[in-house]
Amino acid sequence: MWIAFAFASALFAGLTAILAKVGVRHTDSNLATAIRTTVVLAAAWLMVLLVGSASQLGTLSGSTIGFLVASGLATGGSWLCYFKALQLGDLNKVAPIDRLSIVLTVVLAMIFLGEADHLATRLPGIAVIGAGTWLMVRRPATEVDPPSTPLPARGGWFLYALGSAVFASLTALLGKVGISGVESNLGTAIRTSVVLVLAWGIVIVTGRKTARAPIPGRDFTFILLSGLATGASWLCYFKALQDGPASVVVPIDKLSIVVTVLLAGWLLGERLSRRGWAGLALIVAGTLLMLV
Repeated sequence: MWIAFAFASALFAGLTAILAKVGVRHTDSNLATAIRTTVVLAAAWLMVLLVGSASQLGTLSGSTIGFLVASGLATGGSWLCYFKALQLGDLNKVAPIDRLSIVLTVVLAMIFLGEADHLATRLPGIAVIGAGTWLMVRRPATEVDPPSTPLPARGGWFLYALGSAVFASLTALLGKVGISGVESNLGTAIRTSVVLVLAWGIVIVTGRKTARAPIPGRDFTFILLSGLATGASWLCYFKALQDGPASVVVPIDKLSIVVTVLLAGWLLGERLSRRGWAGLALIVAGTLLMLV
């Protein structure tokens, strides 16, 4: 059953990326992250109430809470970086870099969680995913930015996307440890509460004027929808992570890049080149190889 939850997480995550890209076109990325997190938090605590796991709050150990808080901080860092990368770069280039978290998660899971099974397929899978990512984000030699392009937009998206991948891998590992013996919906709600505090704290500290600026109605709608899709993805993801191995759940979840690329081409006009499609095929092949 955990495999079904992992694939459902991938579907909702793919929808999240598209909705988020549209939502940050005219809205500060930090503010968009904070608004989306508010929606995710409401959905998470609603699920806690529905399944009746709130009573477990008083039984959680200090170490469990510590890991959940650390996972929430890592999640907040990943979301903030990802939204900023989406605002600065093309979705079809940001998404592959974010998927490098697969490589980091598998390596760290082998080192710290002892998940060293099937190395004969997982290690080649990592190499194939890395090659596919390189093909998708590599720019042709003839493609250059015009002189008028702001400096942050020229390469800043790459650094933010890479930061998102690093934080996402830490989220998976810390979450795996933190939800051991904890109902998955409750773990998601606690983690999201931490993200909410972090996101709004950054908005208040770094963007007081931005926080008071009006948000276009269209942007606000897509940010809300992105939050709902994120909540659904998270609930499925951490349920799968609770019952299955992190080194398998994370690669399945990252297949959301297929949904993202197809929708980006259809709705945003971000078409892949032949090299891009080859890179996407390698990323999918590497992911499936790691599931063998």
